Amino acid sequence: MQPAIEVRGLGKSFGHQRVLDGLDFTVQPGEVFALLGVNGAGKTTIINILTTLIRPDEGTALVAGCDVALDPVGVTQRIALTGQSVAVDDVLTGAENLVMMGRLSGLGPARAKARAAELLERFALTDAANRRVGAYSGGMRRRLDLALSFLVTPTVLFLDEPTTGLDTRSRRELWAVIRSLAEAGTTVLLTTQYLEEADQLAHRIAVLDGGRIVASGTPDELKALVGVATLDDVFLALTDKESA
Repeated sequence: MQPAIEVRGLGKSFGHQRVLDGLDFTVQPGEVFALLGVNGAGKTTIINILTTLIRPDEGTALVAGCDVALDPVGVTQRIALTGQSVAVDDVLTGAENLVMMGRLSGLGPARAKARAAELLERFALTDAANRRVGAYSGGMRRRLDLALSFLVTPTVLFLDEPTTGLDTRSRRELWAVIRSLAEAGTTVLLTTQYLEEADQLAHRIAVLDGGRIVASGTPDELKALVGVATLDDVFLALTDKESA
């Protein structure tokens, strides 16, 4: 089976700053793969390369079988991205946001309206469909942002720190949505600095430090690697070792 994402020797610098230093990792279809690291570790740069927003300096990256450098259009046709900023219009209602983006995505009027209704139900927003988004809670806005990514069902979904700024309840609600997407067959690559989030959601985790992957595996494998009981201790042990 072809990997959903395959990265080999990926490198990127901005001026004299080396941001990514020879990354290698593979994500299988239907897997939730987490890139775990503090701010500045290189997580968003990886997302930007894999979604064709910037080009790598070295190495190769394939997403859904398409090379991000040689076939960026092929990549963008198969992916969806939810970034750190929620990209919704506060003046419009939830339903209006979805219908508008559906039309911009090439859906006809009837199909855009029907798809909006499907997604409002799927993301538990039906009761708020006709409410202006400016009145939504943070968790509701995030769910709407995710719904927008599914107007055309992606092969691979990229989530860049999807729960940053959310309260505990909203974060757990969004975790449930992400789990349901993966269970339906979507491959998910997410970046996070929340250790509990990676532990709860990811089939496999790559710990990123200084632009390099210092360890990867399932949550249990990483805990066994350094002989600790929690992912917090794993992260501290690995990043302290690298910084020493």
